[in-house]
Amino acid sequence: MSYKDGNVAKGGKLAQTRAGQCHTFAEGGSNGVGPNLFGIVGRTSGTVPGFAYSKANSESGVTWSEEVLDEYITNPKKFMPGNKMAFAGLKKEKDRADLISYLQTLK
Repeated sequence: MSYKDGNVAKGGKLAQTRAGQCHTFAEGGSNGVGPNLFGIVGRTSGTVPGFAYSKANSESGVTWSEEVLDEYITNPKKFMPGNKMAFAGLKKEKDRADLISYLQTLK
Protein backbone atom coordinates (compact mmCIF):
# COMPACT_ATOMS: atom_id res chain seq x y z
CA MET A 1 0.00 0.00 0.00
CA SER A 2 1.43 3.36 -0.95
CA TYR A 3 1.18 6.58 1.00
CA LYS A 4 -1.24 9.05 -0.64
CA ASP A 5 -1.01 7.12 -3.93
CA GLY A 6 2.74 7.64 -4.06
CA ASN A 7 4.83 5.91 -6.70
CA VAL A 8 7.39 3.57 -5.09
CA ALA A 9 9.74 3.57 -8.11
CA LYS A 10 9.79 7.37 -8.28
CA GLY A 11 10.27 7.48 -4.52
CA GLY A 12 13.28 5.18 -4.80
CA LYS A 13 14.84 7.50 -7.36
CA LEU A 14 14.11 10.52 -5.15
CA ALA A 15 15.67 8.73 -2.20
CA GLN A 16 18.88 8.13 -4.12
CA THR A 17 19.12 11.61 -5.65
CA ARG A 18 17.91 13.71 -2.70
CA ALA A 19 19.00 11.63 0.31
CA GLY A 20 21.50 9.08 -0.96
CA GLN A 21 24.50 11.30 -0.41
CA CYS A 22 23.84 11.20 3.37
CA HIS A 23 21.72 8.09 4.02
CA THR A 24 21.82 4.41 3.13
CA PHE A 25 18.68 2.33 2.62
CA ALA A 26 19.74 -1.33 2.76
CA GLU A 27 19.01 -3.61 5.70
CA GLY A 28 22.10 -3.59 7.89
CA GLY A 29 23.54 -0.71 5.86
CA SER A 30 26.07 1.59 7.40
CA ASN A 31 25.32 5.03 8.70
CA GLY A 32 26.68 7.91 6.69
CA VAL A 33 26.39 11.60 7.38
CA GLY A 34 22.82 10.60 8.31
CA PRO A 35 21.51 7.35 9.78
CA ASN A 36 20.55 4.28 7.75
CA LEU A 37 16.87 4.62 6.82
CA PHE A 38 15.97 0.94 6.51
CA GLY A 39 12.93 0.39 8.73
CA ILE A 40 12.35 4.07 9.42
CA VAL A 41 8.55 3.87 9.16
CA GLY A 42 7.34 3.08 12.68
CA ARG A 43 10.75 3.59 14.29
CA THR A 44 11.38 5.98 17.19
CA SER A 45 13.55 8.95 16.29
CA GLY A 46 17.16 8.84 17.41
CA THR A 47 17.46 5.07 17.81
CA VAL A 48 19.71 3.77 15.01
CA PRO A 49 22.71 2.14 16.72
CA GLY A 50 26.04 3.81 16.11
CA PHE A 51 24.70 7.13 14.83
CA ALA A 52 25.42 10.34 16.76
CA TYR A 53 22.09 12.16 16.75
CA SER A 54 21.48 15.75 17.75
CA LYS A 55 19.97 16.24 21.19
CA ALA A 56 16.83 17.57 19.50
CA ASN A 57 16.41 14.35 17.54
CA SER A 58 17.38 11.84 20.22
CA GLU A 59 15.15 13.47 22.84
CA SER A 60 12.17 14.22 20.60
CA GLY A 61 10.21 11.04 21.31
CA VAL A 62 8.92 11.17 17.73
CA THR A 63 7.73 7.96 16.09
CA TRP A 64 8.20 8.10 12.33
CA SER A 65 4.71 7.37 11.01
CA GLU A 66 3.94 8.21 7.40
CA GLU A 67 2.15 11.39 8.46
CA VAL A 68 4.99 12.51 10.74
CA LEU A 69 7.56 11.81 8.01
CA ASP A 70 5.46 13.90 5.61
CA GLU A 71 5.50 16.86 7.97
CA TYR A 72 9.22 16.41 8.76
CA ILE A 73 10.33 16.05 5.14
CA THR A 74 8.41 19.22 4.22
CA ASN A 75 10.68 21.33 6.45
CA PRO A 76 12.99 19.42 8.84
CA LYS A 77 14.30 22.50 10.67
CA LYS A 78 10.79 23.83 11.35
CA PHE A 79 9.49 20.43 12.47
CA MET A 80 12.46 19.70 14.75
CA PRO A 81 14.47 22.83 15.63
CA GLY A 82 18.02 21.92 16.55
CA ASN A 83 18.29 18.81 14.38
CA LYS A 84 21.48 18.64 12.36
CA MET A 85 20.09 17.48 9.03
CA ALA A 86 21.21 19.92 6.33
CA PHE A 87 18.22 19.45 4.03
CA ALA A 88 15.76 22.19 3.10
CA GLY A 89 12.91 19.73 2.56
CA LEU A 90 10.66 18.53 -0.25
CA LYS A 91 7.99 21.12 -0.94
CA LYS A 92 5.95 19.12 -3.49
CA GLU A 93 3.33 16.90 -1.87
CA LYS A 94 3.65 14.33 -4.70
CA ASP A 95 7.42 14.04 -4.16
CA ARG A 96 6.88 13.45 -0.44
CA ALA A 97 4.19 10.84 -1.14
CA ASP A 98 6.52 9.03 -3.57
CA LEU A 99 9.45 9.11 -1.13
CA ILE A 100 7.38 7.92 1.84
CA SER A 101 5.83 5.15 -0.29
CA TYR A 102 9.38 3.97 -1.03
CA LEU A 103 10.41 4.19 2.62
CA GLN A 104 7.39 2.02 3.53
CA THR A 105 8.92 -0.82 1.52
CA LEU A 106 12.12 -0.84 3.59
CA LYS A 107 11.18 -3.43 6.18
